[in-house]
Amino acid sequence: MRFTTSILLIAMISAMSIVNAREQLRIVGSSTVYPFSSAVAEELGATTKLPTPVVESTGSGGGMKLFCKGNDLNTPDISNASRRMKVKEFEQCAKNGVTDITEAMIGFDGIVFAQSKSNKSFDVSKKQLLLAVVAEVPAKDGKSLMANPYKNWHEIDSSLPDREIVIYGPPTSSGTRDAFEDMVLKSQTKKMEVYTSLYQQDAEKYKSYKKYHKIRQDGVYIPSGENDNIIVQKLTKNKKAFGIFGYSFLVENTDKISASKVNGVVPIPENISDGKYPISRSLFFYVKNSHRKEVASIDKYVKMFMNDDMIGVDSILSEIGLIPLDESVRATTIQSVLEHTKLTLDDLTNK
Repeated sequence: MRFTTSILLIAMISAMSIVNAREQLRIVGSSTVYPFSSAVAEELGATTKLPTPVVESTGSGGGMKLFCKGNDLNTPDISNASRRMKVKEFEQCAKNGVTDITEAMIGFDGIVFAQSKSNKSFDVSKKQLLLAVVAEVPAKDGKSLMANPYKNWHEIDSSLPDREIVIYGPPTSSGTRDAFEDMVLKSQTKKMEVYTSLYQQDAEKYKSYKKYHKIRQDGVYIPSGENDNIIVQKLTKNKKAFGIFGYSFLVENTDKISASKVNGVVPIPENISDGKYPISRSLFFYVKNSHRKEVASIDKYVKMFMNDDMIGVDSILSEIGLIPLDESVRATTIQSVLEHTKLTLDDLTNK
């Protein structure tokens, strides 16, 4: 009995030693950042003796939930995000003891509204895009809202083609969806009296109308998972459909799909980086500094990622769709990340 107990104790200690000395980095989060993170992970595995990090595409929101669960080494070391960490995510991390986080901004991305390359070019305004996807639209009187009745682009505006509205887009766990809702839905409805008047009438009852961003659920907008390549595949099969995803997936599939203009602006690197393209955003990853001592590869991975060879102009990642930060911003960002600067709540609320 004592002999058996001793064996079990030794086995438990050995298991704990493995957990406490994990070499393989675990990364979760955004499907948009996934190709860039994977490229760095593969480079780390190929050029060092460290094991290639495991990168999972869970969506920005899904990644943050896993990342913020605690400091245990069974939780992820890094979470990728195609939008900035939310205040409520920061607070959830803090609640679970994850209080030392470094934020790394790696570059820019544009959210494209794409279709099969076999179609004619398409130019849509943000207002028209809002009316295609939002759950409730202004009624004819302009003073009330009604369930979105639009099934055809021509019904929204006579200048648009006679074409059924079918949109494959990201699910609720996706940072791309968060950013799309912010930049396309909230940015417009918060300025439209037909939405905000309800909030003004009764702030508690109609609080969701202050910045209304509910997407329709009648089958016109189809959530399509965290793998954006699946949306690309759907567009090649369904020629009438559109897809919403990050610019890098457009770059990888220019032989199959083309991007629509939004407000007359085409999503190309220079338009995205200077903000002319109206659905542009920054990309991030977040480091759990409490894991740095126990997970040997964190610092080497972060140093490799935050290098001009990876995220600069004509870099490895720019070749697969990452749009670099301005040189001075990039230099400041790299320094901040390599110094393991601690993210604060003020950082998230003051920008």
